[in-house]
Amino acid sequence: MKIYYHGHSVVRIELANGETLLIDPFIKGNPLTDLEVTTVKADYVLITHGHNDHVGDMVEISHVNEALLISMVEICDFATTQGVKRTHGMNLGGSYDFPFGKVTLTPALHSSSYTFGEQTLYMGEAAGIMIEAEGKTIFHAGDTADFSDLSLIGEQYDIDVAFLPIGDNFTMGPDAAVRAAKRLNAKKVVPIHYNTFPIIEQDPHAFVAKLAGIGQVLSVGESLTL
Repeated sequence: MKIYYHGHSVVRIELANGETLLIDPFIKGNPLTDLEVTTVKADYVLITHGHNDHVGDMVEISHVNEALLISMVEICDFATTQGVKRTHGMNLGGSYDFPFGKVTLTPALHSSSYTFGEQTLYMGEAAGIMIEAEGKTIFHAGDTADFSDLSLIGEQYDIDVAFLPIGDNFTMGPDAAVRAAKRLNAKKVVPIHYNTFPIIEQDPHAFVAKLAGIGQVLSVGESLTL
């Protein structure tokens, strides 16, 4: 499989069977991304939590691609009200076997709400997403603080690559993300959620330099192969 980074927290996974998983598709309004809403392909759209810079363009992308939306049940319920026809709601700790592989929603320490017009909607709990497919395990931590139970996740899963936020202010910063990476014991760690806005500016190369050869910076549009 090939895994692409598209700025902020946008991750795209191309499976060997030709299917594509798109995580946290914040495209419109994302100054870093190289994707276009009208042309991006996705068979599955996965959302970690309800903030606007993660929900992003899930409704339009789901419509255009007739993709299956996978997320917390509250996010899926909201998407249904917006006309998304195919959803699969889950909750923390739950797993489900999809045709491409297994998805598990893991805890994340973060808030989750969505600004919709003049309303602020509750969107369930924030989550990380564990994907087991084609013999590989990919972890997208979403927006989270470092917390001790990440060690339990690291014990339970043999993680090939973990995507961890480093931007600070809204999520853990680089030093906390180094601690989180050690708890997870992933074979490879890729930083996300940084440099999109001035308040989360960080040096990803300084971060990966602290990870003893397991850290890898992906430029926007760059991929790694598992």
